[in-house]
Amino acid sequence: MPAGACDSHCHIFGPTHTFPFAPGRTFTPPEAPRERLRELHRLLGLERAVIVQSACHGTDHSALLDALEAGGGRCRGVAIIDSTTPPEEVRRLHEAGVRGARLHFTPHLGSAPSEEEIRSVVGLVRPYDWHIALHVQGDGIADHEELVRSIPLPVVVDHMARVDLRDGPESRAVSALRGLLQTGRVWVKISGADRLATAPPRMDDSAELARLLVTDAPERVVWGTDFPHPNTHGFMPDDGDLTDLLSEIASGSADLKRILVDNPTRCFDFDETGPAS
Repeated sequence: MPAGACDSHCHIFGPTHTFPFAPGRTFTPPEAPRERLRELHRLLGLERAVIVQSACHGTDHSALLDALEAGGGRCRGVAIIDSTTPPEEVRRLHEAGVRGARLHFTPHLGSAPSEEEIRSVVGLVRPYDWHIALHVQGDGIADHEELVRSIPLPVVVDHMARVDLRDGPESRAVSALRGLLQTGRVWVKISGADRLATAPPRMDDSAELARLLVTDAPERVVWGTDFPHPNTHGFMPDDGDLTDLLSEIASGSADLKRILVDNPTRCFDFDETGPAS
């Protein structure tokens, strides 16, 4: 891994005796505290991380804030906020290292936000130049293409939009995703290769899509493990295999450094001088 390599999409869960899950959550994952995440990153040679607030913790960011503080400048966060979130809470999250707000359009995580709710979230985070993280699946990126184009902030699409690769590389969803990347304001995480693969444990088809996206927008592509792979059913990937897959996606050391270091530094507002010691 190049120096300063970043896992741009990972989660922490609990420990629940300190950071309980939200009462109205739609799923209950096994605990995965920040110590486990740090151990994984040491093993893989990853020095930075973007920790994405999980829906199972709702809008209580206590676990995320604890991890950001413990990270000593190595971590950034993506929050879940809504129209009831006070502006002073957004300020507090920003000062702690949060740089994005995630919107879910996936039925297993609850109802999608309304247009009014989206406008409220954008209004709350716009003063801090956060990005909007978009979590969609199937044809969702095509269904919400106009919404993405209307958001006056950078948009980061999670997990290659979780398109259905059984529909082929020329599908409506893939075409919409590639078109949005050409706007210059949309980024994509080439994470979740295991989720997209049509014949796991082989991930050739999802690696092929990732290569295509890297070719389309080399300056707006980031990568993540998605540890600890919540709501995964059936095939559970090994994080080492997902990391090794980068050798099939990046054409060389320059591409690898761009995906793992340069792009995350810009997208998530890391200190360009390098991680804290």
